[in-house]
Amino acid sequence: MFTLEKSVLATALALGLSGANAADAPRYGQPMTPADLAPWDISIAPDGVGLPPGSGTPAQGAIVYAERGCALCHGEKGGGGPSGPLVGGGPLNSTDRDPVKLIANYWPYATTIFDFTRRAMPWPQPKTLTDNEVYALTAYILALNKIIREDDVMNAETLPQVKMPNRDGFISKYPEKH
Repeated sequence: MFTLEKSVLATALALGLSGANAADAPRYGQPMTPADLAPWDISIAPDGVGLPPGSGTPAQGAIVYAERGCALCHGEKGGGGPSGPLVGGGPLNSTDRDPVKLIANYWPYATTIFDFTRRAMPWPQPKTLTDNEVYALTAYILALNKIIREDDVMNAETLPQVKMPNRDGFISKYPEKH
C-alpha cells in the first residue's frame, strides 16, 4: 500500500531529480537586491526621468504597429477595435456624464504613452517590445493624433517636450493626498 510518507518521499525525490536547484527556488524572507528589482523598476515620470536610450519616428512606428498586430486590438491606424481607439476624441466637456477619454484629449503627458506601451503592450506578451519600438509606436500614436509632425523623432530628450492638448486641463479623478 502506498502510504502518505512514501508519497511525500516520492515527490521530494522527483523534485530533487527534476533539475530544479536552489537558484530557481523563491527566496522567502531574504532581502531583494537592486538586481532583483531592476526588471520591474521601469516607471517613466512626466518629465522624462527614467526614459531609456533609443529613438523612433512615426514611419518606423507604423511598421511596428503592422508587424506586431496592434490593429487587431486598436484597428487600422488606431481608429478603433476591440480594445478601443488610439486616436480621436473631441474636447472634454464638464457637462458630459461619460465623455470619451482618449490619448489626445485626456492624457496629460506624452511620456505616459511610452510608459504604458512599454509596460503593457503588446497584449498578451507585455514587455516584449524594444525601447526603439516603443519610441516608434509612441511617435506613431502622437502623429496619428496630429500632436507631432510625421518627421519628428521621439527620444528621451524630445518626448518630454511634447505638449499634450489636455496637459493644463487634466484633473485626476484620484488626486494625490497631501
